[in-house]
Amino acid sequence: MRSSTMITIIICVLIGIICIITTILFLLYIHKKKEKIREQIRGLAENTLEMTPDEFFKMRKASFGGRGRASYALTQNFAGVYILFNSTKNMYYVGQGKAVLNRVNAHFTGKGNGDVYADYKYGDKFTIKMISLEKSGYSTLNELERNTIMAYDSFAHGYNKTRGNR
Repeated sequence: MRSSTMITIIICVLIGIICIITTILFLLYIHKKKEKIREQIRGLAENTLEMTPDEFFKMRKASFGGRGRASYALTQNFAGVYILFNSTKNMYYVGQGKAVLNRVNAHFTGKGNGDVYADYKYGDKFTIKMISLEKSGYSTLNELERNTIMAYDSFAHGYNKTRGNR
């Protein structure tokens, strides 16, 4: 075999190895990013994590597919309640949803509670917490929401206009 042919074969093998390593590293990166989002959502669902709306939007938007592919977080949606805290005004809003991530998003994009959105839009600082129905010990979203509204006093001193659904 000629030395130029041998060099070409070695270069092709090296390029192949580099491609395989790059692919493996990319897949590991994607896996770690998905795991981080799963952990964030798990933390939110178990009421052990609190995040800002900006952190929420970043987590919610992460996508691992091509164009038009739904964000990964939406595959992790869950039923439960969410607690929005306006730290600027020391006020709470408690709501519920079968797809909590969608409901929280609605409040910060103008499709939920108008007072919450107005305060957010004009610069008040908010944090978000969530409680999964599945891990709450309650049997219905209405019951969980009523008790959460009561615990955070968000009817008398917050954004909630009712004490919760019956």
